[in-house]
Amino acid sequence: MSDTNKNINYQKSGVDLDKAATLKENMKSIISDHQETGNIGNFGGLFEIQGYKNPVLISSTDGIGSKLLIHSELNQFKSLGIDLVNASVNDIVCIGANPLFFLDYIAVEKIVEKNILQIIEGIVHACEENKCKLVGGETAQMSEVYSNGKFDVAGFIVGIAEKDEIKTKSETAEGDILISLPSNGIHTNGYSLVRKIFDIENNPKILNTEFKELNTTLGTELTKTHISYYNDISKIKNLMKISAHITGGGFIENIPRILNTNLNAIIKADSLAIPPIFNLIQKTGNISIDEMFNVFNMGTGLVIVSSEENVKKILSLSPKAKIIGHLESNSSNISEVIIK
Repeated sequence: MSDTNKNINYQKSGVDLDKAATLKENMKSIISDHQETGNIGNFGGLFEIQGYKNPVLISSTDGIGSKLLIHSELNQFKSLGIDLVNASVNDIVCIGANPLFFLDYIAVEKIVEKNILQIIEGIVHACEENKCKLVGGETAQMSEVYSNGKFDVAGFIVGIAEKDEIKTKSETAEGDILISLPSNGIHTNGYSLVRKIFDIENNPKILNTEFKELNTTLGTELTKTHISYYNDISKIKNLMKISAHITGGGFIENIPRILNTNLNAIIKADSLAIPPIFNLIQKTGNISIDEMFNVFNMGTGLVIVSSEENVKKILSLSPKAKIIGHLESNSSNISEVIIK
């Protein structure tokens, strides 16, 4: 054996088992109410299902992309955890699921315990808001993959619904009404473009700059928490046909996913309440309006498809909701979003 290989151990190769063990111990008090008694630290999370006659499990996985770089720059790790849960939850509640349990994956160069614990605190907080449990997760030390403090996170949500209550696009029809549930800003998509436009990588101090258009700092605006629509959908899911979570791909890619192919979505541009951040992005980056609607949510976090007869009741149950368009038939058999 060569001299260069003498006295090598796991810690010197970039994995600190002692820190990992301490982190697990300190997580226990945060997650104790979410896991079955005696199961913390087991190889698999447990969850008992009750109260369903013909249940179907519905799952999704998501991350928060390069928004985590903004959170990291501003040391806002708890809100990162909240974003992770809410982004995942919205993907399943929009087709009628009730969240059951959540798992997280955190990959780091090295363990910084206070940051990871804050992420877990955010995850637990959001799980409680969404009436689900954090049943497990993984923290991986990968110094050869991540460098200079870089890290990544991912979330895995599992929900449930009665088979005959799952929302599908098969019921969508000409004349149906499109209803918007508003976002509070960018949520978790489009941050690679935002970082490029404001040159955040080379000038991170711009996050502390206050823009008159925003009436706050850029960093405060960009770290607004991704809204969960679970409570909204719980009130109206028996009235809606289906809904679309407006994430990466904006209006243009996400709305057609919930429509029969013989239908187009007609959006009235003047009905949209577009937050100032999107106008600032468009102006600063000289971005086309088509690109904006293809990247960002433009102030709409969820689009609900409803028959005309149910619209009034949906609007009464969701005071922030508003009509933004309708469905029309097409001859191409390829769904499109047309913004007028």
